[in-house]
Amino acid sequence: MRASYRWLKELLPELTASPDEVALRLGAAGLAVDGVRSFGAGLEAILVVRVLGKEPHPKRAALNLVTVDRGGLEQRVVCGASNVPAPGGLVVLAPLGATLPGMDGPLTPRDIGGVLSEGMLCSETELGLAESAEGILILPEGSAAPGTRFVDAFPAAMDTIYELDVTPNRPDALGHVGLARELAALLGLAFLPPSAGSPARSSDESISALIQVDNRDTERCPHYAAGAVLDVTIAPSPLWLQWRLHSLGVRPISNVVDITNLLLLEFGQPLHAFDLDQVRGRQIIVRRATANEPFATLDGVERTLDADDLVIADAEGPSALAGVMGGQVSEIRETTRRVLVESAYFVPRGVRRTARRYGLHTEASHRFERGVDYEQVAHVLERAKTLLTQLASGRAVPGAIHARGAQPALAEINLRSSRLDALLGAPVPFVEACAIIERLGFPVLAVSGSGASAVLRTRAVSFRPDVTREVDLIEEVCRVRGLDAIPTRLPAVIPQPPRATGKLEREVGAAAVALGLSEAVTYAFVSESDLEKVRAPKPTVRLSNPLSEERNVMRTSLLPGLLEALRRARRRGETRARLFTLGSCFGAMVDKPVGGTRPRLEADVGCLPREELRFAAVLAGTRQEYLSLKPEEVDVYDAKGIAVELIERVSGKRASVRLSPSKPGHLHPRGASDIWVGDLLLGQLGPLHPDVIDSLDLGQSAQIIELDLEALQTLGKGVPQFRAIPRLPAVTRDLSLVVSEAVGAGKVGEVLEQAGGTLCESIELLGLFRGGSLPNGQKSLTFRVICRDPKARTLAEEARTLTDKEVDEVQARMLKAAQTEFGATLRG
Repeated sequence: MRASYRWLKELLPELTASPDEVALRLGAAGLAVDGVRSFGAGLEAILVVRVLGKEPHPKRAALNLVTVDRGGLEQRVVCGASNVPAPGGLVVLAPLGATLPGMDGPLTPRDIGGVLSEGMLCSETELGLAESAEGILILPEGSAAPGTRFVDAFPAAMDTIYELDVTPNRPDALGHVGLARELAALLGLAFLPPSAGSPARSSDESISALIQVDNRDTERCPHYAAGAVLDVTIAPSPLWLQWRLHSLGVRPISNVVDITNLLLLEFGQPLHAFDLDQVRGRQIIVRRATANEPFATLDGVERTLDADDLVIADAEGPSALAGVMGGQVSEIRETTRRVLVESAYFVPRGVRRTARRYGLHTEASHRFERGVDYEQVAHVLERAKTLLTQLASGRAVPGAIHARGAQPALAEINLRSSRLDALLGAPVPFVEACAIIERLGFPVLAVSGSGASAVLRTRAVSFRPDVTREVDLIEEVCRVRGLDAIPTRLPAVIPQPPRATGKLEREVGAAAVALGLSEAVTYAFVSESDLEKVRAPKPTVRLSNPLSEERNVMRTSLLPGLLEALRRARRRGETRARLFTLGSCFGAMVDKPVGGTRPRLEADVGCLPREELRFAAVLAGTRQEYLSLKPEEVDVYDAKGIAVELIERVSGKRASVRLSPSKPGHLHPRGASDIWVGDLLLGQLGPLHPDVIDSLDLGQSAQIIELDLEALQTLGKGVPQFRAIPRLPAVTRDLSLVVSEAVGAGKVGEVLEQAGGTLCESIELLGLFRGGSLPNGQKSLTFRVICRDPKARTLAEEARTLTDKEVDEVQARMLKAAQTEFGATLRG
């Protein structure tokens, strides 16, 4: 919401704080000020001048040469406006050196068609006082003497505007009266709400003879008031009113409509003005709409109403959506002469439903949804009638029609001094607390007791629907006194052992990022059909109130969310993906209590799913491209490398990968593999099954890694072992063995390493070859064998370099073991 500093000063004549001080004080009290800007900045040099004469430009047909009097000094300027007044009219001049809003620099002399113009006659747009203008600004006759500074003649042209972030619990701050009351309480100033005033002219008509009001839904509209003003003249509003509305972000329309907007900004009370002659049947009926009832709102949209909508209707149909927007049937026109003014209180929840149903967020609905002050309905109506007589030359019809239901009850609240001190953690003088409560507008009904036993009895107020309890009053005292008045005391800290919760997830996530993966944050809620597509276990936990049908069960696999992220990336042209996610999957129900500390209750038994902490990653697209290499698609070996490295970085223990005998359904049977550390199965990896790719519309292949983090946690953390740098060189041999296609390279490597004994330092698979002279069903595996005396990494004096004979014996043992175990032969 925007707020005017000048308006606040008008409501608080004793206010001496600067605009910046006001902003700081409001912000400290909880009304956040998001910005402060100057309205009318740069107008200090602008002058009021009188037109002395005008003549056509000698070379430019569309221009005039206008001679003005700027206070005993004549000046001629070039002007292209068509509305230059006759001699004697008052206009606004920007002299040389003036900087208008939106200009990069000061105004300088300009040669226009051979005539030097040393100034400019300005429109409201050029002065920054309006969004649009049809010509230069013409001032009312006698408003100022020529040569007077414009801002001295029209102080309303300059103001300081605050951008306030008003929270939903403070509807009172959506009007300047509420802000002034708040500021008076904060600064200790006297505050008196503006009176309704007396109409300038009155009518002899009777309001009951002009209109009949039938409130058929007092539950949704506890108070509906209607008043009338006759013989109005529809015209532009006075300049001060137009500028005030424009500075606060409201477009001026006409004097009648502008008055309703002015009072909305003043009191936070929305009003609506009807053309009384267009109210059919001279009836106003507050009722629910009928299902599918047609209605055209002021924005020109034809709408079909819902039976839950509250409408303001006449004898033939709806005229307004109550609390949201008026209709075209009885809107104010240039021909309007008789005005019916509506002031009402609508229950917030009903307005909120209607506004959301049609996507209409208006200034009125914004306030009604939060709750307006229902006790000011009659007061604001009378003030509207007074302004219509003053600014629209109308005649006010005495009295008003009030159609009421049950009014909301205002609860009595007790504020205890002991509770105040205990909750704030610091002693607060109770006399000061009572004064703050009273300045905020709460009536002091009684004060009893003294010292710590003192009690203030007050009553809730209609303009603060958020204050209904003792704790609310304590918060108000704290807010007004300032949070800085409460001393800061650090509580005693009891040393505790470091918490391990989430540690494993953080370590795994950090290792995955270090390996080039990016984390995808996925929902724990998925659809059952997505679980079926990835061939995951059926869900055991269904949500009774899901966000949507796509989020109706708890996941049993991380793959639906992860693969959805891959699908979205590919649809946006990003084919290369390296993503991971981690979190809980929810399996079958188990017999255990909620939490791990409190005793088990009968209601807890068998009601919780088994939560399994898991990690999943997807690799897709090409490997990193280099200038000298052709891009290649990632394969199962990329997935294996990341999985093994991730496990070894987190646990410090070596992992191995073997073909999976179980052939999981979501992975390709020829690449599905299990990940082991010793005898512990940690997870699976492999290419995604083509059927899963098709069902998820992924388009291309992808490699999957899945790890059980709870199993990984049981491994503990391996302690790194120091190995000295060898003092002696190693002996390297390459061993190529021909084995059956069914034999895994990992198994062969394990057998060779066992047969090598202590002299075999390491074995590494170098290559795989098929075809050529090899028979069908056979493959060649080439291993690099590194042999070294184990004492070469110690300080033992007997360490030596191995001889060829010793290495030959090692190689022979390896070949014999491979022949015995796999029927391997040495490739020639």
